[in-house]
Amino acid sequence: MILRISLALAAALLTTSAWAQQGSISQAGTAAQANVDALVNGAAAVLPRGEAYGTIGTPYADNRWLPGHLHMTTGVPLAPIPLKYDVLNRRLLMMPLNRKDSLLLDDRRVTSFELDVPAGLQPAHQRVFRRFLEAPEPSQRTEYVEVLHAGNYTLLKRFGKKLIKADYQGAYSSGERYDKIDDKVTYYLLRPDKKLEPVKLNLKELQAAAPELKLKGAPGASQAKSEAEWAAVLAAVDTKAANTK
Repeated sequence: MILRISLALAAALLTTSAWAQQGSISQAGTAAQANVDALVNGAAAVLPRGEAYGTIGTPYADNRWLPGHLHMTTGVPLAPIPLKYDVLNRRLLMMPLNRKDSLLLDDRRVTSFELDVPAGLQPAHQRVFRRFLEAPEPSQRTEYVEVLHAGNYTLLKRFGKKLIKADYQGAYSSGERYDKIDDKVTYYLLRPDKKLEPVKLNLKELQAAAPELKLKGAPGASQAKSEAEWAAVLAAVDTKAANTK
């Protein structure tokens, strides 16, 4: 069961003066946890379930519950809590440590969040998500995009998910018994002049979007393919470009 959370209620319960009175690190941690606890009040709602045999694919940016850090417009401190970003439904889910059910977060006051990814195929790192304020479509500006590189140039990743319902009933059905979630990822390079360029992660397109970075001569650029590799290339040349100004 998913519970819808009212951040308005949380804001009413929390005051900046109460936070200002927290004098020690332990008190600050207690206050931050209390703020998280205040977010779990609200009316019950049920997640919709398909009538097919199951679903192929995932609605989430990452299937795992990962320690998350929320940043609010109010500046109210929050303790880290397990989060998931449900891309298909454009919402944040949280898992309070003292409950067994996930909670639907009313995220209207959330500006950004980070997910702590444990070491695995890559070293432990953070994934950073923020609002897509520069989106070409106004309806997309409340969505979250992942920040792969931030600097004078910013590389953004927009997640797209589309649910294709099972089609196994009727004389003209396709026989597909499973719902399917298709993924469509779009990358954008945000330039210093605020121009947003849709790009593919290859040398040709990134060089065309930012010729002044001179990516053709950058170490590792000719071999870079993955998001992490391109983030490293951009971090190196973006720093050099900043230092030459």
